[in-house]
Amino acid sequence: MSGAQLALLQLRYDQKSFWRNPMYVFFTVIQPVIFLFIFVTVFGNDFTEVNGHIIKRSSYYVPGILTLAVVSATFFNLTISLTRMRERGILKRVRSTPLPPWMFLGGRVGSCIVVTGLLVVLLGGIGKAVYGVAIPADTLAGLAISLLVGAASFCCLAFALTSRVPSEDAATPMCNAIVLPLLFISGVFIPNEELPASMQNVADLFPIKHLFQALLTGFDPAAKGPGVEVGHLAVMAAWGAAGLLVALFRFSWTPRSE
Repeated sequence: MSGAQLALLQLRYDQKSFWRNPMYVFFTVIQPVIFLFIFVTVFGNDFTEVNGHIIKRSSYYVPGILTLAVVSATFFNLTISLTRMRERGILKRVRSTPLPPWMFLGGRVGSCIVVTGLLVVLLGGIGKAVYGVAIPADTLAGLAISLLVGAASFCCLAFALTSRVPSEDAATPMCNAIVLPLLFISGVFIPNEELPASMQNVADLFPIKHLFQALLTGFDPAAKGPGVEVGHLAVMAAWGAAGLLVALFRFSWTPRSE
């Protein structure tokens, strides 16, 4: 069997594992849809100011909730699942099989990217069908690039965090402690114009805000050009590279208890 066939089989297995886990499906797929309806319903679908011009709130919240969905599909899922597999000895057993380690990890990352793509279609479709959110054709390339760079970066950060999580029970609290505050101060739930400048300055240091801003450009009817936000992509890529570097030296296949 060729390497490509093995990679596809591993990706297929990881996809089955994901869709058969009710917890992953709820928090990754269903919860963002619920949040989209809640936020647009609570705050209304009138208009808000973004980067000096006015857009519909639904056009703001679709990329905002999509940011949440990308982080959930990559950072949350990988950190929690890899920690669980490590502490239960599954990673150690995988390491001793003929399957190349990079192929196993690549299957996990590939599954996250597939789920991310499905969430784009789902949330974008709901936004268009229910709220009339339009995706400018000119910015589709920038939107796709932002999603790929963001998903890859948060996957790398998940490997890095996994190397620091001490136990299976600690994975979810640590993810929440890191991500939830950043979602609130990054403009995902509350427009930047309504946040204190100090919070905005802190959020500028972290990749969640830059992912959101890059995706927001893709959904902004006033955006010009291909919508490639080089500055935001560079920050995400830098965080991803740092996460990958940490993972290369710190990632462990054996339980912490050993």
